[in-house]
Amino acid sequence: MLEEEYQPRRTLPPHLRKPASDEPPFEYSMRDAKPADLPHIREIYNYYVANSTVTFDTEPMTLRAWKTKYAYLAKLGMPFLVAESPRGIILGYALVAPWKQKRAYRFTVENSIYLGPAAAGKGLGQALLAELIEKSKAAGLKEIIAVIADQGAGASLHLHEKFGFKEIGRMGRVGYKFDRWLGTVMMQKSLK
Repeated sequence: MLEEEYQPRRTLPPHLRKPASDEPPFEYSMRDAKPADLPHIREIYNYYVANSTVTFDTEPMTLRAWKTKYAYLAKLGMPFLVAESPRGIILGYALVAPWKQKRAYRFTVENSIYLGPAAAGKGLGQALLAELIEKSKAAGLKEIIAVIADQGAGASLHLHEKFGFKEIGRMGRVGYKFDRWLGTVMMQKSLK
């Protein structure tokens, strides 16, 4: 066989492979976030601040800032969920926050979903978004907006499309991170 005819055997990426029999299944439970979860939530979020463009934050978020955000969302009755492993490790979180501060926007929220790196590609984002949508409906919310980076967030775009979010606009070159300009894709879902 000629060298150029030889192609090494290709393998599926890890997220498409069946788990090995000796590897335990990916298990988790979902619940409302509580103050004790905030240090873990902060670590998950700050990983993305330091390593990706899915958030436009450029400085790590402090625990104090997370406590303030948590108290604000709790006061408003906004859903804030965590996914937890059987051993009590926070694998990811999802929340909604007011879209704008003006009173007329009170039924419209923006969602955020972040997974720990080890939990990515296992269907957890889909489970969190499904639960977040249901909790948002139960809270009387009517519209969810997703603001997604236009670079490096293809999985998020696909996830939101899968749940019926529709693209409603784009903004180009509105963020600057890692020495490059970034834009956003805005998506919306009605909860009626």
